[in-house]
Amino acid sequence: MELSVTKKEIIEFKKLEVISQIASIKSKIELFESKYGCKFEDFEKKLKKKRDEDFEEWDDYIEWKAYVRTLKELKEKLKEIENAKDVRLA
Repeated sequence: MELSVTKKEIIEFKKLEVISQIASIKSKIELFESKYGCKFEDFEKKLKKKRDEDFEEWDDYIEWKAYVRTLKELKEKLKEIENAKDVRLA
């Protein structure tokens, strides 16, 4: 059996894969935004100004920061896929 796939189909598949990951990460970020009633940057500023440590907040901060970083990386990856000039199968 032979499978024929175009460059465009491969690019579209990879885009959908990344878009799916972005949606998942965004929903996790939205949970933190809902929990704390603010965006990550505002939460980070408030947390760093506090004198008393709240371990739950710091745990959330670390996790939330990782999601924000991952979202940025995925958006960059999506741009790379959209601008891909060539496709190489590994």
